[in-house]
Amino acid sequence: MQIIVISDRLAKAKTVTLTTRHLFASAVFGGVMLTGLTISLYALTFRLAGEVKIPFLHEIVVAAQQGETQKASEFVQQNLNAMAVKLGEMQAQLTRLDALGERLSTVAGIKPQEFRLNESPGLGGAQSASFPPQNLSMQDFNQKLEMLSRQMDNRTDLLGVLEAQMFEQAVRKKLLPTMLPVNASFNSSTFGVRIDPFTGQNTMHEGIDFMVDPGTSVVSAAGGVVHFAGLHPQYGYMIDIDHGNDLVTRYAHCSKLLVKEGDFVQRGHKIALSGATGRATGPHLHFEVRYRGSAQNPGRFLYATAPPARFAKTGR
Repeated sequence: MQIIVISDRLAKAKTVTLTTRHLFASAVFGGVMLTGLTISLYALTFRLAGEVKIPFLHEIVVAAQQGETQKASEFVQQNLNAMAVKLGEMQAQLTRLDALGERLSTVAGIKPQEFRLNESPGLGGAQSASFPPQNLSMQDFNQKLEMLSRQMDNRTDLLGVLEAQMFEQAVRKKLLPTMLPVNASFNSSTFGVRIDPFTGQNTMHEGIDFMVDPGTSVVSAAGGVVHFAGLHPQYGYMIDIDHGNDLVTRYAHCSKLLVKEGDFVQRGHKIALSGATGRATGPHLHFEVRYRGSAQNPGRFLYATAPPARFAKTGR
């Protein structure tokens, strides 16, 4: 595009050539000026509306402020909803932790009320002069909430592993013959070498003889399965209970058997009545503990729950 400029001051006409580049630059400049004028007019309008109190302009300002307030309120509400969801998840985790703590206290033999699971721990302390209090930002609060949620997940996993281990130990303990098979305050013959009452020779006594009256209740020293229940030429009426892990207990010289082979018995279950059948000089209960067929000292197991005074030796 060419523009011819004619003036009285010029001796001849002057030609100006406008290219596309010049036109684009002019359009950009014009747009910038228009935007600046619009912003200035908008700011001036709001300023005048606040100072001059023009009703129409005042309504425009109030509507704009309400729109901004609504946007801010919606933003805050969205964050509150997100935090409420996270808070609900943490409350559910806390409920699981409380239930897990009660189960652990039961397995460990501790009363649940001693844990005070539903009470908040006491906190206190003076404020530090070198570090003044500071308000948490929304971002800081969300970060701490997320970190606390992860910590609760880790605690739940660790307590779950601990519960499994404690439960396994409790089961093993129930399968160990640590309960007295009869209610007797002492035994008449302990485990070890003794003089045989029939031959007068030194022989190995592979159990403990409890002196009891005929017909005294005999209970299982631990949970297990009845492996044998019947008459033995030397032990008389006898019961063998398999407790797993190659551990077997034997109850001999009974007068009556109350279980049969294959029965499952729990710890403390009544299995027989004491007597003097088989190779016995009088009524008593012969109790053995065998590991892989080898006789073990029953006192090592029974001492775990009863004081040694109850097993005072009164004779061989």
